[in-house]
Amino acid sequence: MSNFVAYLKTKSFRNTILFAIGSVIVVVLIAFYSLGYYTRHGSGIPVPKITGINIDRALSTLKEQGFGVSIDSVYVLDQAPGTVIEQDPDAGTNVKEGRVIYLKIVKNQAPNVALPDILDAPYISAEATLSNYGLKIGDTTYKSDIARDHVLEIKFAGQQIQPGTKIPKGSKVDLVLGDGSGASEVEIPDLINQDLDAARFVLKQSGVVLGTITYQGTITDSTNLIIVAQSPAKTDSVTKVSNGTRINVTVTQGKKTP
Repeated sequence: MSNFVAYLKTKSFRNTILFAIGSVIVVVLIAFYSLGYYTRHGSGIPVPKITGINIDRALSTLKEQGFGVSIDSVYVLDQAPGTVIEQDPDAGTNVKEGRVIYLKIVKNQAPNVALPDILDAPYISAEATLSNYGLKIGDTTYKSDIARDHVLEIKFAGQQIQPGTKIPKGSKVDLVLGDGSGASEVEIPDLINQDLDAARFVLKQSGVVLGTITYQGTITDSTNLIIVAQSPAKTDSVTKVSNGTRINVTVTQGKKTP
């Protein structure tokens, strides 16, 4: 044990320790600088700004500077097809030559959306609903109807369409609205011997509205009600009433007779 302690105090031991420490430091420095050289730490070329330009021009710019490119596409309303809207890495970032730049561009074809049900809705409500579906309002025309500024018809490419029709997102639809006036007088519909549900439809198309319903006799099935009287009724001397007039009816249990 005394010999080992004596060896630790010798110059030879100290030299051995210093050599070992120096060797470790040299190895670490070589590894550090070699890694920095291999990865080109602190060096690189800046990524150009290519958002907002057409993809053809963007590809030309990136390839001239030695970058690789990966492209994804998405549809964006009111953006020109082929426009670069995102890039990664961001413009100005220093990267190695040959680095892949990820781009997102606006694709050409818009996805289809189902036309929402805006019939009979006020114009303001219809505009908000269409906007939520990615659609726009094109032309608006008016026709005589008591429902002022309410949607009466929807047209696309000159053709009348119904809610649920598939059209490209971003499309413009034309609306036909009521002007609030309607005809001053309309024909009195003949509702006698009509079932109540059919009469409601007839009234809606005639410009008059359903008023008071009087039930006659015992009613056991509300789905089978026949109109036996109406007021005002169409006569030889009275055939028209003002638009929006209420038609009162009397119904009874039964089925429509020939």
